[in-house]
Amino acid sequence: MNDFKNQSPWGTPPGGNGNGDGGFRRGPTPPNVEEIIKNLQSKINRFFPGGSGNKPIILALIVVVIIWVLSGLYRVLPDEQGVVLRFGKFIKTTQPGLNYHLPMPIESVLTPKVTKVNRMDIGFRSERDTGFTSSSVADVPEESLMLTGDENIVNIDFSVFWVIKDAGKFLFKIQDPEGTVKAAAETAMREVIARSDIQPILTEGRSQIEIDTQKIIQNILDEYNSGIQITQVQTQKADPPDQVIDAFRDVQAARADMERAKNEAEAYANDVIPRARGDAAVILQAAEAYKKEVVAKAEGEASRFLAIYNEYKNAKNVTQERMYLETMEKVLADIDKIIIDKNSGSGVVPYLPLPELKKKAVN
Repeated sequence: MNDFKNQSPWGTPPGGNGNGDGGFRRGPTPPNVEEIIKNLQSKINRFFPGGSGNKPIILALIVVVIIWVLSGLYRVLPDEQGVVLRFGKFIKTTQPGLNYHLPMPIESVLTPKVTKVNRMDIGFRSERDTGFTSSSVADVPEESLMLTGDENIVNIDFSVFWVIKDAGKFLFKIQDPEGTVKAAAETAMREVIARSDIQPILTEGRSQIEIDTQKIIQNILDEYNSGIQITQVQTQKADPPDQVIDAFRDVQAARADMERAKNEAEAYANDVIPRARGDAAVILQAAEAYKKEVVAKAEGEASRFLAIYNEYKNAKNVTQERMYLETMEKVLADIDKIIIDKNSGSGVVPYLPLPELKKKAVN
């Protein structure tokens, strides 16, 4: 007992540590486990007098205390988050790895899976039979029927995929996580459908609807501090109500025929118009060439006439005779002719068929 009183809490003499530093240390010395056990044993001996007969009980108590202290160690797996509770109240979250909390019943820990992707189906329910790959789908009209912005009704089924972002908020901020996700998803989808026309919903607008719905769901869940992260919104089906689906398909077929006829007309126009423009260009080029030819020919004729006129002014008699001869040459070129010398005698018989006689003579 006296030895215990003369020792410091770390098991070293109060006057120094045996190294000659006079008890002034630059940092804390690690505890000596053996000294701690001896100190605990000495303190327990005060309450259990009787000598060595109580040693087994004391050792058993020490072992129980050590086990109780070590029971606060816990491991968080990579796909989990640790949620520490103190007397049932949420205190903090811990990350994957080896962690410690105060032993039971002071503190406890929960380790929910935070990387598991959960799925919530809205507008339909699917049930898979054990051992079979086929599945039956049951429609839920009260969830799937929604009013569009152009006052039509659409039957839309979709799925929401989500994971736990903050395990503490997920466990203690909301009472029914799945019900909260379902209500937020249905509200968000109805809001997006209410401001969209039916035609984009049924055709090319689905991807944008999924993006907008995911943003609205996430905003709602963040306002609730739910600790949930929406990873994807996936549209499974978007059709008119079953009661009018046949009529709607007829309308869609008519629209498809209209688009096909329109495309054919545009293709025909794209073929005819360039060809007509090409033909017009050819005609314009031919007309331009003809114009240039006529103008050039006229200019040449005018130049030739001026040249002849100038020569005519210089020698009128010669020019007149040459023009007369050239004109007669053109006029008499294709006419049968008999030339008679006027000095050959008394004349020619008036009705003598000279051309026919000439042909006979040739034959």
